[in-house]
Amino acid sequence: MLLYIHIPFCDSKCHYCAFNSYTDKFHLKHNYMKALIKQLKFELNYLKDNNKKFETVFIGGGTPSSVKHEEYQEVFRLISPYLEKDCEITSEANPNSASEKWLEGMKNLGVNRISFGVQSFDNNKLKLLGRSHNNKSAISAIQKANCIGFNGINCDIIYGVEGDTIKSLKKDFDIAFSLPITHLSAYSLTIEEGTKFFNKSDVKIDDEELSYEIFDYINKCGFKQYEISNFAKEKKFQSKHNFGYWEHKEYLGIGAGAVGYKDKQRYYPLKSIEEYIKTPTKYEIEELSQEDIKVEKILLGFRCNNGVDLSIFNNNELKKVNELIKDRKLNKLNNKVFNPNFLLADELALYIIE
Repeated sequence: MLLYIHIPFCDSKCHYCAFNSYTDKFHLKHNYMKALIKQLKFELNYLKDNNKKFETVFIGGGTPSSVKHEEYQEVFRLISPYLEKDCEITSEANPNSASEKWLEGMKNLGVNRISFGVQSFDNNKLKLLGRSHNNKSAISAIQKANCIGFNGINCDIIYGVEGDTIKSLKKDFDIAFSLPITHLSAYSLTIEEGTKFFNKSDVKIDDEELSYEIFDYINKCGFKQYEISNFAKEKKFQSKHNFGYWEHKEYLGIGAGAVGYKDKQRYYPLKSIEEYIKTPTKYEIEELSQEDIKVEKILLGFRCNNGVDLSIFNNNELKKVNELIKDRKLNKLNNKVFNPNFLLADELALYIIE
């Protein structure tokens, strides 16, 4: 079982961000964390009743580093009995708010993996994206996390932004790889409704060839791709939490705008911070059919090196799978099929299940 905790506070709203986050509600932080504790206590009953434990924990946002580490103490006290040995515990952080004191405090609570939303080391690009840090603070934050002793350090980079070239992106990657990171996430810019970039299509570059060049360069630098957007220095540094999602494991979703999944249902706590504080265990429920689950397993399995078990396909789908194997679009190994080109994941999945 996985645990996701959502922190919806941010120092600034990035121009591409469609997540449930707010820059003007910092006065609600303490009451929000109290409500989050109430929901967590309620959801932990599921683990008690089913004799389950957490394989991984992920604190995301928003900006988890915008909340003082002391506010997380009760969270860790409550989940402590439910953590598997060597549980991967990740927290996202922004370079401008991840102070040495905050990093040390979170490590002492049990966080062993940190993920920095750097996005770029180019100050002009950071300004275009609406990021509130600069390249110096990003470099400093990663170095501090390493000195404090985090087992894993991830760096997020965004590409496909107006002005990006393979040359400019190589500079970003070279700086990242000169730092003590163990994992890199390289995300193609997406423009979503409700963001400042919406209706500004010129901000995004759609260039498949650029993606292939980026993937090739990152791999040559010693970070191996294991999912469409994720690269690790060694297998042990791959995100176990992400693999849990891709393997369709159950997860608790704690916080305003989080998502949980258990008993073939997705549940959605209230998005509004004010409403969430009032009723943190009020959910919208989505029932998932066996077909829904099957489609998701195929889509997710083709997006990463986890692959898809052949037993999931019906006879008609297996014919298509065998065609793709023959055409070398899929690889077969030990009753599973693997997609060697993650950029074709959705196309291949839709071809098989349509």
